[in-house]
Amino acid sequence: MKVNPRVQKTYEALFLLEDLREILRETSPDHKLNREQEERFKKILSELKKNLEEIENNEGDARIRYITDRIELRAKEEEFININPIQAGGRLTREGRKALIAYGDGYSICDYCFKPFRLDFIKRPPVHDFYQELAEFVGMDQARVVRGARRGFQIVASSLLRKGDIVLISSLGHYSLALAIESVGAIWKEIPLNEKNIITAENTQKKIESVKEEMGKFPSLIAISHIDYMFGNEHDVSGIAKIAHEYEIPFLYNGAYTVGVMPVNGKKIGADFVVGSGHKSMASPAPTGVLAVTDEFSKKVFKTTELSGDVTGREFGIKEVYLLGCTVMGAPLIAMMASFPMVKERVKHWDEELKKSNYFIREFLKIRGNRVVSEMPRKHTLSRVDSTASFDKIAKKHKRRGYFLHDELAKRKITGIFPGATKQFKLNTYGLTWDQIKYLGNAFREIAEEYGI
Repeated sequence: MKVNPRVQKTYEALFLLEDLREILRETSPDHKLNREQEERFKKILSELKKNLEEIENNEGDARIRYITDRIELRAKEEEFININPIQAGGRLTREGRKALIAYGDGYSICDYCFKPFRLDFIKRPPVHDFYQELAEFVGMDQARVVRGARRGFQIVASSLLRKGDIVLISSLGHYSLALAIESVGAIWKEIPLNEKNIITAENTQKKIESVKEEMGKFPSLIAISHIDYMFGNEHDVSGIAKIAHEYEIPFLYNGAYTVGVMPVNGKKIGADFVVGSGHKSMASPAPTGVLAVTDEFSKKVFKTTELSGDVTGREFGIKEVYLLGCTVMGAPLIAMMASFPMVKERVKHWDEELKKSNYFIREFLKIRGNRVVSEMPRKHTLSRVDSTASFDKIAKKHKRRGYFLHDELAKRKITGIFPGATKQFKLNTYGLTWDQIKYLGNAFREIAEEYGI
């Protein structure tokens, strides 16, 4: 597969700049280079100048394949249109990528961490302000950045649940939510889908009553995804939250596929807890997530340590117990903060993303035999499609079998669909430009025409 010289050369230039940066890190504060350092600096600078000329002229051999031994260069976002269902909303912004460069060192964020030595009190960089803005962004009272949405589930489970408690989750609920519940000895029960693969308030109420009848007690928590990861369908979270509150059951809103890509207001929905994913939907590196709560539950979820050492008398100030003190720090947190202004802006344009999603789906359905398994019209950019009567027919006769579709898309510089999948697969159009959306639709049609379907 032909590699774009400009992509490769741009990475090469970035790496050469890091080589220069490494020399500067070797020097004393006056940055006076010794003879050997000066020679290395000039040699790298000369290579960089040549490299920049090659970028300008779009020429030169692609020499870089590995960053270091066995760690390949990743240029998917530059070389391809990436429709991977879990990667679209997590593409870093320019500012986020710059933050990784500047704050990549392990404890970089701790330069100005003073008493009381807690992450959310750091003011330089403005972590303290960011946490407040984050809570406001999702319409809640307090927020923390945690190590992924799954860690948010675990924190709520650890602080709220006790052994034998029952939690209602969607029958499309993510496995990490189920594991978080199980990890504290609680029991998860599933709310069934309706005929349209939607979790409704009606089915939730029926499940509450059946659990009470079967187990002799009401659930201690209801946790539902707004948009599920299997179909990308929208579930009645507001209606479910209302039912939960009628039974005085706390409600956890799972916004792994919503917080950061579309407007979310937890209190308006009726959520007691909002969980989001930085690396799925907030243009952030992994592992990052968001946990936001109302004031009613903040003291329980963000409980601070109370014990002291029986030998030393040590106390740990106001460290938050269920968060194990500091959570995400350094480059991942700073990159999330750097991307945040653009994330706040992009949620205002969710309607445009839906237009693009539905445009592509219409183009996809022009291929005879193609179906959409998700609800229609699309209410999200993540969709599940079925090509059993189209592309899978080709796969049964093709020498590459199910891999033919992946190959054909790769030839057209499209990636993200699971290799070998031709019956059903998921894709996500979030963040693509209109030109890319049209190119994507045309690519699928070209493949269909080439194989006579």
